[in-house]
Amino acid sequence: MYRYYFKYLFFVSLLYGCSVKPVEVHQTQLYQLTVLLQGLDTSIPKHESIQLSKDIFEMTRFLTKEFELTKPALWHNFLVNIGVKEKGLCYHWSDALYLYLNEKKYVHFSFHLVGADIGEYFFEHNALVIVTKNARMLEDGILIDPWRDSGNLYFSKLKEDTSYQWKHRRKRECFSP
Repeated sequence: MYRYYFKYLFFVSLLYGCSVKPVEVHQTQLYQLTVLLQGLDTSIPKHESIQLSKDIFEMTRFLTKEFELTKPALWHNFLVNIGVKEKGLCYHWSDALYLYLNEKKYVHFSFHLVGADIGEYFFEHNALVIVTKNARMLEDGILIDPWRDSGNLYFSKLKEDTSYQWKHRRKRECFSP
């Protein structure tokens, strides 16, 4: 009888023992993202870049709780795919950020969905890119990827991210988280 309880407790601890607490935002990270956003176009008011940075970190923190995130990201995907968790795949993150940021109606920034290895079941990855409203090329944008490091926001210039070959997903619709 104890063997049954031990197996049950082991399984439950395996599933939920790796839960992620929302990451505290350090002023350094907020500053780094703000500088990247400001670097897209120096005529953008600094307060708008700061507010966008805050909104991205705030939403990442919210989604970490909402998705009941576990580490690593691929383990969380497995739990979603077998029905233990409801959401938290990479496209859930990018869609939620896309919808949230578009609702904010930023004057100088626009948001785009991107994907890598599109259509490859085990390898497809989705994220968000931020560009200025006047940008001609998506490659000049800032990549926002909270899924990659399990709720610890990854961001960089899109062209500097060598982990993936990103493509613009113009026709992809997204739905509420």
